[in-house]
Amino acid sequence: MWESFIKEKIREIRETVGNGKAIIALSGGVDSSTAAVLAHKAIGDKLYAVFVNTGFLRKGEPEFVIKTFRDEFGLNLIYVDAQERFFTALKGVTDPEQKRKIIGKTFIDVFEEVAKEIDAEFLIQGTIAPDWIESQGKIKSHHNVGGLPERLNLKLIEPLRDLYKDEVREVAKKLGLPEKIYNRMPFPGPGLAVRVLGEVTPEKVAIVREANAIVEEEVEKAGLKPWQAFAVLLNVKTVGVQGDIRAYKETIAVRIVESLDGMTANAMNVPWEVLQRIAFRITSEIPQVGRVLYDITNKPPATIEFE
Repeated sequence: MWESFIKEKIREIRETVGNGKAIIALSGGVDSSTAAVLAHKAIGDKLYAVFVNTGFLRKGEPEFVIKTFRDEFGLNLIYVDAQERFFTALKGVTDPEQKRKIIGKTFIDVFEEVAKEIDAEFLIQGTIAPDWIESQGKIKSHHNVGGLPERLNLKLIEPLRDLYKDEVREVAKKLGLPEKIYNRMPFPGPGLAVRVLGEVTPEKVAIVREANAIVEEEVEKAGLKPWQAFAVLLNVKTVGVQGDIRAYKETIAVRIVESLDGMTANAMNVPWEVLQRIAFRITSEIPQVGRVLYDITNKPPATIEFE
């Protein structure tokens, strides 16, 4: 089934692009990675994969994406370090919806500058079914399905549009993507910025990046297979004890959920010893954090992410 799907999409992309150029925003997540490799097989160096470092990426993400896609898959990869630009744009902003809109606009601004240099005619996106369904319902206001093709005057190609996440993983596997890609947990478009409640600063993102890495490491070590597992920096300090004195430190919430397609999700019944290890490592290895909480809320009523 998936071999014929891949052949058909390669044919469609090749026929659509013809002698033109196409551009894709590559994040390193399973959706954009699958779309990028699919398009690369179809049109080769006529595809330009743009990887923007927003400053809100997971630990080691820039190095991993460059090594995988430029060095191993041979994609025509353009790396843009825009960290300072994104942090400046978010200075003083605390409203979650405003944060998402600013991140989206800044990303489009950066992407537009690169697209104009390339003079591409087509935009390839790794949009999948839940993205446009939830965008229509105003759940994912940040998502890449909005506005970009019209603003850049590019023709849109969405080869994965009718697939759900589990189906995209199967396509990725057939395309030869490494397990670290096709089994990756979903990661929000705005990145770690929506895992910092309140104002987003480099210092706060550094805290949640380390906490997030610890959660992912311990979940993998324990052999758990959640849909998503991550850390959130809450906008609240709580009292603790450091030596013989009281100390007010940051609070991290841990979220680990099971799901089939991301449309609904249940909090995972994680073994107590795993949660204890996560809490111990976070409070031991990140000096700014003094308390760790575990979120047991399902979706609905909550969303998977906090913002």
